[in-house]
Amino acid sequence: MKSFTELPLSALLKSNLSKHGFVQPTPIQELAIEPALAGRDLVATAQTGTGKTLAFVLPIIHHISAQSGHSGVNAQAGVRAVILTPTRELAIQISEVFAKMAAGTGVRAAVAVGGLSERVQLQAIRKGAQVLIATPGRLFDFLGRKLVNLSQVRTLVLDEADRMLDMGFLPTVTKIMAAMPSDRQTLLFSATIQSSVQHLVHTHVRNAVRVEAGDTTQPIAKIALHLYEVEQDCKLGLLENMLRKEPGSFLVFARTKHGADKLSKKLARGGVNAAVIHGNRSQSQRIHALRGFQEGDYRVLVATDVAARGIHVEGISHVVNYDLPQVPEDFIHRVGRTGRAGASGTASTFATRSERSQIAQIERKLDSKLMRRALLQSTN
Repeated sequence: MKSFTELPLSALLKSNLSKHGFVQPTPIQELAIEPALAGRDLVATAQTGTGKTLAFVLPIIHHISAQSGHSGVNAQAGVRAVILTPTRELAIQISEVFAKMAAGTGVRAAVAVGGLSERVQLQAIRKGAQVLIATPGRLFDFLGRKLVNLSQVRTLVLDEADRMLDMGFLPTVTKIMAAMPSDRQTLLFSATIQSSVQHLVHTHVRNAVRVEAGDTTQPIAKIALHLYEVEQDCKLGLLENMLRKEPGSFLVFARTKHGADKLSKKLARGGVNAAVIHGNRSQSQRIHALRGFQEGDYRVLVATDVAARGIHVEGISHVVNYDLPQVPEDFIHRVGRTGRAGASGTASTFATRSERSQIAQIERKLDSKLMRRALLQSTN
């Protein structure tokens, strides 16, 4: 499939794709969309940043639109599709993609996540949203209080399934699935298929089509991986030099919430438009920071690993591992925030001499070496 025009989608969906610059599908879209359109269950693995969202959004809109004809979907039909995702940020970003693709189709989505107004979310569901994009905790809470009915769900998407299970959501996800018809279509997307995900697949997915795009244990090939050996007290100066010499937006990962706050304040004092996002920030603060970063109000977003898979922003030029991640797998998720959807990007890692063994672990995981770079000289 060379173009989205080759898919059996409505003229309106094809128009929405074209309007937003989607012409040629990414490898995971090429592999996943057609079996999903055919109603098959699907287990798809792909590197983060390869366009998985569109691979499940398009089939959902197509199916609901086809069921309703041209007159719009009956609001009394209830929730027909559920998209479960591990973080609030990712749910909100999926809803933004959904709105663009569903424009004019009569298919509407509601978001159910913690940290935002429960009343507003329930109103959107009750007004006839056919698609529910949710985090497991909030949806399970709604179910427990009988505020939402999933008995008419025909499609379930488990997005970032491995991340959801890493976060301890397996019992909650299992209970949510029990509230849906067993003959639904299930689309499972994951960066990796580890043992916990395998259990989910064997128990809840029926005769699935298995697809995989690229090597999911390594970062995308178009990301340049640089390593700077630098002592802790020189990291800030190195980052400031990078910001002076290199164009584009920077996503900077710190190890702790306190460290992220401290770094963002230091950058701001140095005249850099910087925002911060981590688990202790309120939802409104997180939305403000992420939206400001997306729209270019902030050149730098400082984040902890809570955001490693929750930030899906196109066009991030540079990821910086200001602090090393706790485990090598998180390195892959962090650097996957750049080089998305076929673009190139740069990921720089700052490490002290005492962290050489951790760098060696990361390189063994990648089965390749990080490119050693000399420290940038200050232009001051």
